[in-house]
Amino acid sequence: MADKSIQDHRLSLARASLRQSLARYSNLRPSKNNSNTELAATLQNQLDILNSTSEKLNQNIIRIATFGLVSRGKSAVLNALLGKKILQTGPLNGVTQWPRSVAWTIPAISGTKDPEKVQIELIDTPGIDEVGGEVRGDMAKQVSRQADLILFVVAGDITRTEYQALCELQTAQKPLILVFNKIDLYPELDRQTIYKSLQNLGNNSEDLAADGVKDQADSENLSSNNPSPKSTKNNHPKSLEIVMVAAEPAPMQVRIEWPDGSITHEWESPPPQIDELKQTIFTILNREGRSLLALNALMEARDAEANIAHQILKLRHTEAEDLIWQFAKYKALAVGLNPIAFLDVMGATVADLALIRSLSRLYGLPMTGYEAGKLWQTIFSSAGGVLLGELGSSFLLGFGKSAAIAAPQIGFSTFAGVAVTQASLAAYGTYAVGRAAQVYLEKGCTWGPLGQDTVIQEILGTIERDTIVHRLQQDLKIGKKN
Repeated sequence: MADKSIQDHRLSLARASLRQSLARYSNLRPSKNNSNTELAATLQNQLDILNSTSEKLNQNIIRIATFGLVSRGKSAVLNALLGKKILQTGPLNGVTQWPRSVAWTIPAISGTKDPEKVQIELIDTPGIDEVGGEVRGDMAKQVSRQADLILFVVAGDITRTEYQALCELQTAQKPLILVFNKIDLYPELDRQTIYKSLQNLGNNSEDLAADGVKDQADSENLSSNNPSPKSTKNNHPKSLEIVMVAAEPAPMQVRIEWPDGSITHEWESPPPQIDELKQTIFTILNREGRSLLALNALMEARDAEANIAHQILKLRHTEAEDLIWQFAKYKALAVGLNPIAFLDVMGATVADLALIRSLSRLYGLPMTGYEAGKLWQTIFSSAGGVLLGELGSSFLLGFGKSAAIAAPQIGFSTFAGVAVTQASLAAYGTYAVGRAAQVYLEKGCTWGPLGQDTVIQEILGTIERDTIVHRLQQDLKIGKKN
């Protein structure tokens, strides 16, 4: 189990990261044209996500969501966990029409004296086969975005629709428990066979393309005798944690002998078999609940902030282009007319730095030390060929201009030719710098001090072995930027 102080430190880092993001975008300055209204409307949804994520983090709310087909017993599983029937269940398909959350009171995650007791919300969702195609995909994304832990409920051999949804949910990089419900309906031998089949699902080396599954095949079960179809996409389920439950066992007829010797038969509902699932959830929450809360909040905020940056660059594209070409024009004029070589280099560098700063202000996005380093690395390696040529020409051609001024016999035509060549290189160099700056302002907004990617990397670097986060670490880890 992670030390409480370590998990609290991870929560503190995540909260600080969210506060920084909210402060950054709450201070977006109005634009000089009519795009500001459009910008505010476009960003509102993502800003709402940042606000709700920050609030969830500050209140220590861990969300556990169920997902699965109709009649798999999702609502019954949550009722069994709650210990009382709060969510409606029934024999008809589609009893749950809309997602609904219910508070679940359990012992404090780190002990009864924990001043920051974690709150649990259980989220019930409609069956994934009640809605189709795009709607189902959107629901999966929304549920996985909000949830810190997902309970995927099945009631036997998994179908192709379930397999597809399971693959989609796992791309969200959230911890997931596969709940095999209604085990009371199966003999012990059949129950174990299905359990082994579900275990093989996570170890299946063949891939399933989400878009390669057809609705008419939904009723076909996937088992060791009917494996998942081959595909070029690598999104099959992996390292599944499977728990068997009977959330709402079928009523049993019991024989009752009365004192007068009479015998009657009545139907009784056995108690739920839910203890194994409860224990699994308690173990995860006690061991790494705060870490899960911090990481999921950071990933949600990272996606929202990346969307915000993308929309800002898109809506302020015209202004940015005008700004880049304005700098390119004045820089070309200054470099071309300046006869002193050393001042060419200094002026060109200062102009490019001023352009980067101006773009950062225009977008309202920070240029952190991380981004600045990556930006100049990119300029000097890829687009840097142009800049190096520009710097080289500043010395060589600049000296040529200086020589033309110092020796009038060389002639004005020589000076003009050198100036035009140097000005052209300077303008193109500025354009390359502006383009590179746009890329790193957009993609680097989640890095830097307290950036979401930075904090995620720091947390993952201290994750304990044999935890559910450790098993997800390779999926959660952010690769090095190109």
